[in-house]
Amino acid sequence: MVERILDAGRQVLAEYGYEGASTSRIATTAGISPGSLYQYFPHKDAIVSAVLERYSDTLVSSVTTRMSGHFEQPAPVIVRATLAALLEGLDVEPPLLRAAVEHGPRLDDGRALRAFEQRIGELVRAYLTTQRGGLRPDAPLDTAVWMLVRTVEHLTVRYLLDRPLIPREQFLEELTRLALNYLRPAP
Repeated sequence: MVERILDAGRQVLAEYGYEGASTSRIATTAGISPGSLYQYFPHKDAIVSAVLERYSDTLVSSVTTRMSGHFEQPAPVIVRATLAALLEGLDVEPPLLRAAVEHGPRLDDGRALRAFEQRIGELVRAYLTTQRGGLRPDAPLDTAVWMLVRTVEHLTVRYLLDRPLIPREQFLEELTRLALNYLRPAP
């Protein structure tokens, strides 16, 4: 039943956005009564929070799959592939992304976002650890991970929500260049 409610919650969020989502609409979409829904979730925000947590887990899994086992590839290849996976994963349901950005931090004091950043950061750290010889020697690992994760996250989210007149491939190329140039030793 929980899965059914979460699937309905995701569908309603994607179709109506956070403001248009209601427990009544979610219950109807799930094919259950509002009373049944309340047996599992006390209010809309609890459903939205669980939906966003699942969304985050799916996204991390997608990026992990793209990165894992490919650390031996040249930096331009793996960085671009990883950024493409992030872009694709975030762009599956833009209204869900908007709900995550605009309401996620309020729903759980930002815990889900921090958990997402931490999990992506662990992947980035693992990759950078294997590549230390080709990276800037003056960039402390913790600093590089934090800077890269937050910069890429912010630019990718803003690109998807703002929809600037930048072709997707050009955005991906520029973001890859930005990340690679940050990591490269100075000539």
